[in-house]
Amino acid sequence: MLRPRIIPCLLIDGEDVIKTVNFKDGTYIGDPLNIVRLFNEKKSDEIIIIDISASRLKKNPNYVLIENIAEESRMPVAYGGGIKTAEQALRIFNSGIEKISVSSLFFENKLEINKIVKSVGSQSLVITLDIKRFKNKYSIFTNNGDKFVTNNIVDVIKEVQDLNFGEIILNNIDKDGTMSGYDNDLIKLIYENSLIPLTVLGGVGKREHLVESINKFGSIGYACGSYFIFKGPRKAVLISYDNNFNLNFDKY
Repeated sequence: MLRPRIIPCLLIDGEDVIKTVNFKDGTYIGDPLNIVRLFNEKKSDEIIIIDISASRLKKNPNYVLIENIAEESRMPVAYGGGIKTAEQALRIFNSGIEKISVSSLFFENKLEINKIVKSVGSQSLVITLDIKRFKNKYSIFTNNGDKFVTNNIVDVIKEVQDLNFGEIILNNIDKDGTMSGYDNDLIKLIYENSLIPLTVLGGVGKREHLVESINKFGSIGYACGSYFIFKGPRKAVLISYDNNFNLNFDKY
């Protein structure tokens, strides 16, 4: 029986790791390489790196930083941010990054998505769906949550599968940094309509939040930012990791 994957997620702004609330108001956390080393020591299942500055400023990916992360990490790495071409994706993949994540490119250029699939393989291509409520409906946004795309989420999932993506990362913008728990209704919507691996992100503030969602959805990926970075009511920065969940997954 597969166990759930428990995954730290780091947001990069320039050369720094930051933490946001609803993808806004970034707080400096530290140096990316130092934090990757800490998660190496804690034997994390894998790690997600999202460069929000590359997306916001429409810059090329920071290849030097990406290569340094790939060299430093002993975990599988998923990287997203600023990827607009198959050539960029292949360069990142060849640097040692196992998963290439795109977001806005999926909605802008399907031909380029097909090229990336051919370049790196479908198993290594991930889509990050940034979702928040808009006019009382779950809706997909791009550009770090600033640009509305659609609220036809089920149709998007079908198209993602048709284009042979290897995984979906569900990023709940409304829950980002709140430490109030996953939105299990949103997870259920994606989970019940997707045939490919799923990782969920946004909202974990304590172990019980993970346990609750794991008991509902079993062996998918559970990504956390604040939970592994902040401790205590004053949110002191203290890197931690926990993947010891002795639960019963027989129903999944």
